[in-house]
Amino acid sequence: MRLRKNPPQRTAAGPMRTVASAALMAFLLFLSVPHQALGQTPSVNPPASHEVPAVLDLETAQRIALEWNPSLAAAAERVEQARQRIRRAWAGYSPRLEASAGLTHTKYPENATAGSALSGTGTGASSFSSLSAPEREDIYSATLTATWTLFDGFRREFALAAARFDRNRTEAALQEARRLLLAAVSSSFHGAQLALENVAIAEADEAFNQRQLEDARAREEAGAGSLSDVLNFQVQVNLARARKIEAERDYRVALSGLAALMGLPEGALGPGVRLAPLKEASPALLTPPKAEEEVAYALDHRPDVKAARMALLAARAGVGSARARFYPSLSLFGSLEGNRYGDAHLEEDDFASSVGVRMTVPLFSGGEDLASYREARHAEREADHALRNLLAEAASQVQSAVARVLAAQEQLRLQRRNARLVLQTRDLVQKEYTAGQASLVRLTQAQRDLVQAQSQLAQARHSLEDAWVQLDAATGKILER
Repeated sequence: MRLRKNPPQRTAAGPMRTVASAALMAFLLFLSVPHQALGQTPSVNPPASHEVPAVLDLETAQRIALEWNPSLAAAAERVEQARQRIRRAWAGYSPRLEASAGLTHTKYPENATAGSALSGTGTGASSFSSLSAPEREDIYSATLTATWTLFDGFRREFALAAARFDRNRTEAALQEARRLLLAAVSSSFHGAQLALENVAIAEADEAFNQRQLEDARAREEAGAGSLSDVLNFQVQVNLARARKIEAERDYRVALSGLAALMGLPEGALGPGVRLAPLKEASPALLTPPKAEEEVAYALDHRPDVKAARMALLAARAGVGSARARFYPSLSLFGSLEGNRYGDAHLEEDDFASSVGVRMTVPLFSGGEDLASYREARHAEREADHALRNLLAEAASQVQSAVARVLAAQEQLRLQRRNARLVLQTRDLVQKEYTAGQASLVRLTQAQRDLVQAQSQLAQARHSLEDAWVQLDAATGKILER
């Protein structure tokens, strides 16, 4: 290596001079990379209010929830993180290339310079080289280093497998979040429908008692009725209105909860939006489910079960990665390093190059590698126990959901028959009361029985709808709707 204090003025340089310039440019390029490319999360504007139709049905509510619920968006971001971890694992198979440039400024102490100037080889003689020693000097350097790992005990293979299993697990977790969200939206929607049905029942009760009140007033004015009948029907009208107010309150509260699940930023569906009414149970809803088939489907399709299986496979890959610490590693390396004193115009003869093969054998790590391996084995066993426990819980949830569906089907059939009988009884008592053959107390009680029977029928219809939702959620079929 040649040391020049006064470099020549010519600008022509050898090809190696380009390396130093490239290293400097790489450093400047790194500083100019946008923040998003360096991993900074870009700012996301909050979503605007979603357009909700005037009559909202369950399918539309579920679709809006899948698009706008923030927790679901967070789960989707975790999937993207897992995909980036796969790309990061793939990077382990590629060679690594690094470039660096540096400047070292050294200032020597004055006493060291003076002492060297007075030193000589003989009496009265001084060293002219010492007299010319600099007080300070600058060293410019540029380095290009390449490393390529050929073998690392299959650590890269296990890391890539673990990243893929983790990606599958996060995708299954996203599906699990969708499953739970769809179940919550369905239950909230059906609860709001039940409240709306109770509003209609209270309005019908108020209308019936209002008609009876008007008839009682007319009879009283004609001298054929009593004031007690008028007061009784007035009380019944007030009670019906009170039940209507409570039902409307429950309806508004249910709508607010539904809007939150749908991810609407205002926490409300908007003015003028009403839910589709509760439908009559279809023959498919009255078909008894088979517990064995439902359990088998759930164990094969539930996202949380899939996620647990992926977690077990990832834990096994972690065991392999920890075991790879005990194997030697083999890598190729090469470097190109240049230094120059006084100026940054590095030329070809300022550079030294080296290339070689490196084998690293782990001999002793203070027990860290062994502890990491044992930790990975215990993590594998934990994942295995968690999977077994989840399989048992899933089967139990499906069995309970099937039992609820069967009970709800019987309740609906019973309440349908009972509601028809109570309505027929109320109509007969009303005719008898109009003809003067039945008492006011009997008519009032018949109307109360009808309101109760209608409420129980609405509850039975809601219970059947919700029971099927819970069964579909327990098996994972709700994701296929």
